[in-house]
Amino acid sequence: MLRKFLKHVLRALAALVAAIVLYVLLALVLSCIPVPAEADEGSEVTAYILSNGVHTDIVVPVRSAQRDWSAHLPFANTTSRDSTAAWVAFGWGDKGFYLETPTWGDLTASVAFKAMFALGTSAMHVTYHHGLREGPLCKRIGMSERQYQRLLAYLDKSFAKDAQGRNQVIVTRANYGSNDAFYEGTGSYHLFQTCNTWANNALKTSGQKACLWTALDGGILRQYD
Repeated sequence: MLRKFLKHVLRALAALVAAIVLYVLLALVLSCIPVPAEADEGSEVTAYILSNGVHTDIVVPVRSAQRDWSAHLPFANTTSRDSTAAWVAFGWGDKGFYLETPTWGDLTASVAFKAMFALGTSAMHVTYHHGLREGPLCKRIGMSERQYQRLLAYLDKSFAKDAQGRNQVIVTRANYGSNDAFYEGTGSYHLFQTCNTWANNALKTSGQKACLWTALDGGILRQYD
């Protein structure tokens, strides 16, 4: 009986290792396949790709001819209530991971398991910035008004709405700083739909350079080197 049990355990471990290796290989290969930008339509709207080394945000103007984000995501929802910011960053991810894991040391097996296998809900992380500086982790992009409209639609669909069609702020003390807030999101985070997959899809939707698929920020940033 013991022999049989150990045999099953070894098979399960071998299958797990094989799955991890396959996932890593897919991540490496697919993130190296570029999706080219659409033909140049102009660059009336300036946006940024911003990474903290792990997670990628899409950053757009707070106010433009197409959208005043402060009307939909009030500054009052941040602890600073600072209304002088010029840029707003959007990130999508697992709600439990966002709110319960302020540092990697706080990560629990339960939160990680739920995030990996789509067992939780999602949240949008919104951060206001006064200015951004281009560098290895911050890339400036320009897009046409038509492309920006498509990006706006993509961002809108990432927010869960209440009965009145409003974005739903999450009241929490888990904010990362004084200029950010969390909102209820749509969809579920899992191994093949990560925060960086979401950002990569935002770029593809708006006709910008992207990669075929990525789980990590490097797959996106590599397209803008």
